[in-house]
Amino acid sequence: MIDAYLPRVVDTLLEERLSAVGAVLIAGPKWCGKTTTAEQQAKSVLKLQDPDKTKGYLATAESKPSLLLKGDNPRLIDEWQMAPVLWDAVRNAVDERREEGLFILTGSTTVDNTAIMHSGTGRISRMTMYPMSLFESSESNGKISLKELFDNPALDIDGNTSDLSIEGLIFAACRGGWPSSLRKKTDKSKLFEAQNYIANICDSDASTVDGVKRSPERIKAVLQSYARNISTLATVKTILKDVCSNYMNVSEPTLFSYLNALEQLFVIEDIPAWCPSIRSATVIRAKKKRGFTDPSIAVAALVLSPEILMQDFHTFGFIFESLCFRDLKVYSSSLGGHVSYYNDKFGLEADCVLHLADGRYALIEFKLGSSGIEEGAQHLLELRKLIRKANDEKRTMLREPDLLIVITGGEMAYTRNDGVKIIPVGCLRD
Repeated sequence: MIDAYLPRVVDTLLEERLSAVGAVLIAGPKWCGKTTTAEQQAKSVLKLQDPDKTKGYLATAESKPSLLLKGDNPRLIDEWQMAPVLWDAVRNAVDERREEGLFILTGSTTVDNTAIMHSGTGRISRMTMYPMSLFESSESNGKISLKELFDNPALDIDGNTSDLSIEGLIFAACRGGWPSSLRKKTDKSKLFEAQNYIANICDSDASTVDGVKRSPERIKAVLQSYARNISTLATVKTILKDVCSNYMNVSEPTLFSYLNALEQLFVIEDIPAWCPSIRSATVIRAKKKRGFTDPSIAVAALVLSPEILMQDFHTFGFIFESLCFRDLKVYSSSLGGHVSYYNDKFGLEADCVLHLADGRYALIEFKLGSSGIEEGAQHLLELRKLIRKANDEKRTMLREPDLLIVITGGEMAYTRNDGVKIIPVGCLRD
């Protein structure tokens, strides 16, 4: 059981943002640790969800929101979206005081832009927080730093080994990166956290996010269909057909409404396609890859368990990819990172393209076991070859990848003779 605060990758990023701008918004799914992380640097706190004070806070926000901003700085305003007027109040206070590090806002849902008067550009910096990565939950030993790899692609990683067994990896994916789950005393109670999260989304959050009443049964059916199609290029029509096959009469507009609500709640987060000019535009697949902000959401939606997945590595392969995406988003956050994928009609693919803010990028394949490493490495080498060819023919001037990586669920890290780096996910860190 863990009681002490476990450091998060965004700790440093938050500190840097507070020294540069007047206010910082931390957005992300419920229960991922936003409030606790913000409290480490806040000097005063306003929790709008405090049941003893919510009514009074909201009434004050309606009449004179500036009163809620009084307190030592940085002042944390937790779940600010409950009183959207506070956004403009914060922006105005930053304008008037012209100081840095005045406010930290946290939010578990996105807010309709019509509810606020100003975007906050230049005053409020936005950052996204995800559930804990394996390094943050102390399950990756962090022997290989993603930042160090980018700064020194020739870094010697040979012989570094992961301490995470396949059993431990499967359990970590099923439990998810929810900080509160680490404090539970039993494995069963740790696994219940994701199940409880799903129940809250279905029974309450999906309807309260925008005031539209939604059927818990239909939300559950949509989540299950999304989970069945995790890490694939399934179309909305495919998901709709799957939902309706479970005796749920759902129209396409209704499905879009449900999916939009889940996006607003940071439950689902699809991976966009990378479409460089190295082939005909009709060749490269541009659909989004279906994804969740945490792999445990898919596991809980499908009512799976570590025992079931130990007997079904095919299904766990898709869950493993979701876990890797989550961790890479966390690790690259301080470098301004974002992710995409590449796939074309000829079968050439990169499961993940990790882009940094300065233009550097890595082509990455995810392979649970060693049997897929050779295939994954060849995909990456072929894609780099294609980029070089396009550059030579002056069809594009695209930067060549800085790193070629196969992330595995295995034990040992090494660099192949062709330069492709094989890295266990249990060795990675920011």
